[in-house]
Amino acid sequence: MNHIGASQAGVSLVESLVALLVLSIGLLGIAGLFVDNVKNSRTALLRTQAINLVTDMADRIRANSSAQAAYDIAAYGGAPAKHQCAPDNTAGGSNCSIDELAEDDLGRWLDSVRATLPGADQVDSAVVEYDPPANPGQPEQYVITVRWLEPGATATNDDATDGRYRYRSTIVVMPRERV
Repeated sequence: MNHIGASQAGVSLVESLVALLVLSIGLLGIAGLFVDNVKNSRTALLRTQAINLVTDMADRIRANSSAQAAYDIAAYGGAPAKHQCAPDNTAGGSNCSIDELAEDDLGRWLDSVRATLPGADQVDSAVVEYDPPANPGQPEQYVITVRWLEPGATATNDDATDGRYRYRSTIVVMPRERV
């Protein structure tokens, strides 16, 4: 018996391969989007941490605003000492002068920046600059800057575009009488 007009049942090999090819292309697109999403999430996390670190130093300056130029990191050659002004897990705190507290704040803050942000181990990765007022009674300004490398980026020697991201904030503090 001849079944010339019989309908075909099942899927041919060519149809299966085409469906597999379309599915593979779709999955590769989704994988690419996933990788981009992970990179963007990491970038957002680092930027948030940089903002938090700068805000932390701004709060320290506001809390000890009488220290003024003692918060300028250049005065310590980029390596302020820690005076154990605040208690920690290893030792109790000690009484410190206003300037010692400022130096201790800078030392602890630098340690936090280096531990938190990748590529922040260079001297200029965390900087606090003090700008004294031109006239008595005018506000003081502090410029706080942190720099870091994004994952996969490399630092260069070109100062203008050294490959690092930067977050900078200027805070203005009304002067207080030094005690």
